[in-house]
Amino acid sequence: MGRKLLIVDDKRELRNLVKATLEFEDWDVVEAENGLDGVEAALEYHPDLVIMDMIMPGKVDGMEATKRIKANPATADCKVLMLSGSEINLRERALEAGVEEFIQKPFSPLDLIETIETLFGDKA
Repeated sequence: MGRKLLIVDDKRELRNLVKATLEFEDWDVVEAENGLDGVEAALEYHPDLVIMDMIMPGKVDGMEATKRIKANPATADCKVLMLSGSEINLRERALEAGVEEFIQKPFSPLDLIETIETLFGDKA
């Protein structure tokens, strides 16, 4: 079995794009459609990587979900890659929340793969 990936995004299309991009990279993928479900899925699933959308509806956005994942000893070692269509100035806040890397939307599948390879120091 490959590495475990949790995709947290309220848009099904984006979750499908990420899944399709990584399906040949041997990732075992689980999805969540909001921040709260993402935190719960991380606790249950213990992913190696969480791809987190920054802006999501509900009380727990991507920034808050990341803080909760990083604050819990059971999930603190998960790497978090933040996706955002927002201004790049939010990168600072994302890094402070515990995000390892930040990708601006729209992004190319190749950018995503290269960023993940860099995060893991090898071919993801």
